[in-house]
Amino acid sequence: MASVDLRDNLLGISWVDSGWVPILNPSNVLEYFSERSNPFYDRTCNNEVVKMQRLTLDHLNQMVGVEYILLHAQEPILYIIRKQQRQSPTQVIPLADYYIIAGVVYQAPDLGSVISSRVLSAVHGIQSAFDEAMSFCRYHPSKGYWWHFKEQEERERVKPKSKRKEEPSSLFQRQRVDTLLLDLRNKFPPTFYQSKPGEKPVPVEVKKEPEVPVETVKPPEERETKPPAPPGPARPAPQTTPNKPPPEKRARLQ
Repeated sequence: MASVDLRDNLLGISWVDSGWVPILNPSNVLEYFSERSNPFYDRTCNNEVVKMQRLTLDHLNQMVGVEYILLHAQEPILYIIRKQQRQSPTQVIPLADYYIIAGVVYQAPDLGSVISSRVLSAVHGIQSAFDEAMSFCRYHPSKGYWWHFKEQEERERVKPKSKRKEEPSSLFQRQRVDTLLLDLRNKFPPTFYQSKPGEKPVPVEVKKEPEVPVETVKPPEERETKPPAPPGPARPAPQTTPNKPPPEKRARLQ
C-alpha cells in the first residue's frame, strides 16, 4: 500500500486490495476505488460527500467540484475510472484517468509524461552506446587512434565456421579463364621450370631472336643534294667505225 505523500510520483506506483478482486463488478468498482488506502483517491471529492449523505451517484450531476465516474468497463478484468472537474450539469473538464486490471489500480500517463519517458530512454541508449564505443578506443602518440575489439575476436574464434558450398563454374567461365591465363603466359613467360614436385627449379633459357636493324629514311629536307657540275667545253663525240665484213682468205700459189 502506498501513502498520499507520493502524490507527485503516482505514475510509478500501483494499488490493490486482494479482498475485493474476486467480487469486482461495474456496480461496486467505484466503492472499491474509494477505499481509504487507495493513494489515487481524493477524499475532498463529491463522491465522498454523496457517500456520507447516502445519496445515489445521480446527484453528482447537480454538484460542482471534483468527482470520479466509471468511464469504461470490460468485465471481469478491465475498468477505467475518470477524475474530472464538474463546472455545470453539462460541462466537465477531465483531470486524470485510472485503469484497473485484475484488481490492480494504475494511473494512465498523460502525453507529456509519455514523450518525456521515450526521450529519456532514447538518450540513455545513445549515452550507453557512446560509453561502450569509447571503451574500445585506443591511442598512442606514435600510432594515433585505433579500435581494439578483443572480445569480438575471441567470440569469432569460439564460433564454429560454417563451410559454404562452392557453386560449380560454367563452361563459359572456364573457357574464358583459360584464355586469360594463356594470354598472361605468353606475355610473361616463366623464368623457372620444375619437372617434378620437390625438385629444384631449373631456370628456363629464353632464346632471343637477333634484332633486325631498321633503316631510317630521312625526310626529303635532310637528304644531301649534290650541286650541278659547272658548264665547260663540249667533249667530242666518240667516233664509231662502221662494221666491216672479215677479209676473204686467198689460196697460196706454189
